[in-house]
Amino acid sequence: KLSKQEVMVLRYLAKGFNCSDIAGLLDISTHTVTTYIKRIYHKLAVHSRGEAVYEAHKMGLINLDE
Repeated sequence: KLSKQEVMVLRYLAKGFNCSDIAGLLDISTHTVTTYIKRIYHKLAVHSRGEAVYEAHKMGLINLDE
């Protein structure tokens, strides 16, 4: 299961934001964003942004129509 912060990062990734943008939006460091992304990839068993977004959408974690 993804944490609330991980889901937020994933939503921004799905919208095309980069790590620096996400860090600014969530008021956290880029290092923290990178850590969240690594955890997301591990938890979803994926290796790329596209795979993460696809799996999260398939699992109902994010809505691509937002």
